[in-house]
Amino acid sequence: MNDDAALNELRARCERLSLLYQVSSVIHSTLEPEEALQLILREAVRLVRASSGSVVLVNPTTGFLEIQAAHGLPDNAVKLRLRLGEGVTGWVARQGRPARVGEVARDPRYISVRPNVRSELAVPLIVNDDVRGVLNVDSDRADAFTADDQQLLEDLAAQAAGVIRNTWLFEQVRLKARLLESLVSVGQTINSALNLDEALQVITREACLLMGGKMCALRLLDETREWLELRAHHGAGPVYLARPRLSVAESLLGTVIRRRKPLQVENVQTSTRYQSVAIAREEGLVSLLSVPLAFRGEVIGSLTVYTAEPHSFSNEEIRILGALAELSALAIEKARLYERIVGMEDQLRQTEKLSALGLLAAEVAHEIRNPLAVMKMMFHSLDLRFDGGDPRATDARIMGEKMDHLNRIVERILDFARSTEPRPVPVNVNQLLDDLALLTRHKLHQQNVHLVPDLAADLPQLMADATQLEQAFLNLTLNAVEAMPGGGQLTIASRALRLRRADPAPTHVAVSFRDTGAGMTGEQRRRAFTSLLSTTKAKGTGLGMAIVAKVVEAHHGRVRIRSRPGAGTTITLVLPV
Repeated sequence: MNDDAALNELRARCERLSLLYQVSSVIHSTLEPEEALQLILREAVRLVRASSGSVVLVNPTTGFLEIQAAHGLPDNAVKLRLRLGEGVTGWVARQGRPARVGEVARDPRYISVRPNVRSELAVPLIVNDDVRGVLNVDSDRADAFTADDQQLLEDLAAQAAGVIRNTWLFEQVRLKARLLESLVSVGQTINSALNLDEALQVITREACLLMGGKMCALRLLDETREWLELRAHHGAGPVYLARPRLSVAESLLGTVIRRRKPLQVENVQTSTRYQSVAIAREEGLVSLLSVPLAFRGEVIGSLTVYTAEPHSFSNEEIRILGALAELSALAIEKARLYERIVGMEDQLRQTEKLSALGLLAAEVAHEIRNPLAVMKMMFHSLDLRFDGGDPRATDARIMGEKMDHLNRIVERILDFARSTEPRPVPVNVNQLLDDLALLTRHKLHQQNVHLVPDLAADLPQLMADATQLEQAFLNLTLNAVEAMPGGGQLTIASRALRLRRADPAPTHVAVSFRDTGAGMTGEQRRRAFTSLLSTTKAKGTGLGMAIVAKVVEAHHGRVRIRSRPGAGTTITLVLPV
């Protein structure tokens, strides 16, 4: 008899192991969390011949037990929420032990979810030694579940816990990959935005989508650094937009600035620290996560995301929003820098005009001085002498004085022009060309001109006036752009030269500007740099090219032009090291 009982027990155990093996192959067939839970529950109901069942998990944000998978329950049952300790399910979740109830009507813990239920069996789902939920089955029969059923369900729950852990890990990795992919996309989108307001709008929109939020707000410090002003938003309603600026010293979001750390609030509608509870309720804002915007160690504002449901932001989500905030701060500084560059370009153009006018005045003065000298010599050679009472004596005296006056004016103009002699210092030509590319980027983009830099890496430094070289390079670039009104390509190249093979090191640096414009005729090439007063350009004054010639001459260099109509133009400056 004992042998028969042992044999029966062994057969039952083998059968249970066989069933668990079959179930294991089924529930390991997917990594989708919801599908895995549904498979686990379906197999649990089948194995113990139950009428209905559910998988209930602990919500980490609210602490409530919520039904994540159901079988044979009414549709409205999935809305049921239980506290820990509430009902048989809540008792199992709190105690971490199984519960087998033969007649639920006699158990004061039981809470009815479906009519006609007579018995219930519930076992805990333990993941990493923590109770994460409950596997629960019901039957319309009294005492429907045996100790073997309980053991089978516990074994199944142990397998299910591993599946739940793996699916959660997979989901976290997939979520992380999606967030990182989105973050890269956001970075590219932000990087393409040049206007500050446009960049900020992109930031708030993408942050809201990335974090699954209801609303996102970006606030920047004002010049006094005492107030946070709303600069961009996505999803904000009129009530929130009417909210006044926030004090850094007194507001909740001000603590993000002061402490330079992220801040999260699980429910701003009930928080005593949040000053605008009424606005939050009217706008439907619940959970808050705010991170500082920092650039080069200085906090410049905050990026805040609100959700419509209670949510506890994970460390991963905080890191993602923090990374987005870093990108945002860079985008803001980039947009500000771009606006300054555009302003500097206008200032440089104005400086170019003033410099050109100075050179023009110098050339005019030089051209006037020669005939004026001839006039003075001829006037004195006439030796005009008249009697004291003759009015012509006064006229002759005034003519002599006015010619002297004109000569002094011409000398002053020439003295002023001589003050622009170069002040040589060590200059990195490639760095000047890199700065030039940044400075003219907006202009080139507007004119549909593609810039191709071809800069030699082993370029020696020049002893030159950096400001004058910058002006010459800028003029050549702008002239090339004007030569390509329909767009084209501008190649800027630099290289070191040895004019003689015997030279042990480079003696000159060549910088060339090659465009794909209409080209120049022979006459235009000959007169390109001759004089401020003899321009060959159909439009403009020709001052820019004259300035280039003056700068190169002052640096003891040479200018070469290669061009023919329809084949573009290459202008090369050869400057001594």
